[in-house]
Order: sequence, then structure tokens, then C-alpha cells
Amino acid sequence: MPAPEGFEYTTRAGGEVIITHRGRPATTLRGDRAARFLAEVDDDDPQEVMARWTGNYRRGNERTARNHPRNRG
Repeated sequence: MPAPEGFEYTTRAGGEVIITHRGRPATTLRGDRAARFLAEVDDDDPQEVMARWTGNYRRGNERTARNHPRNRG
């Protein structure tokens, strides 16, 4: 499975964190959640951390879903 890519984050005044995916806003974190995110992103792979926090990560069922009759072209 390929590693997540295309995530970036910016920190705003007041401790607010904006996570974007390929230039589009994915989520906004405030308060304690923002502080926990910043601590975690410093300790681990930032792309994987941002994918987890936004809920945008592969779940392992994409190949099965692609072969489902309703998803066939």
C-alpha cells in the first residue's frame, strides 16, 4: 500500500491547526486536539499522522469495492 501524500498543515494564531489535502481544507483542529496533533506530528511520519487525523487513509477494502457490481463501468 502506498504511503499517504499531499497533506499539509498550518498553525494559526490561538493554536488552531488547519490540515489540507492537495490544497483543499480537510479538517480544523482547536484546543487540546490541536495540541495533541502537533505533539504527534513531531514524533511520527507527518503524512501518516495527518491521514489518520483527517480520516483519509486506506482501509484495505478498495480492491474489493472496485469489483462490486454497482461500481463496475
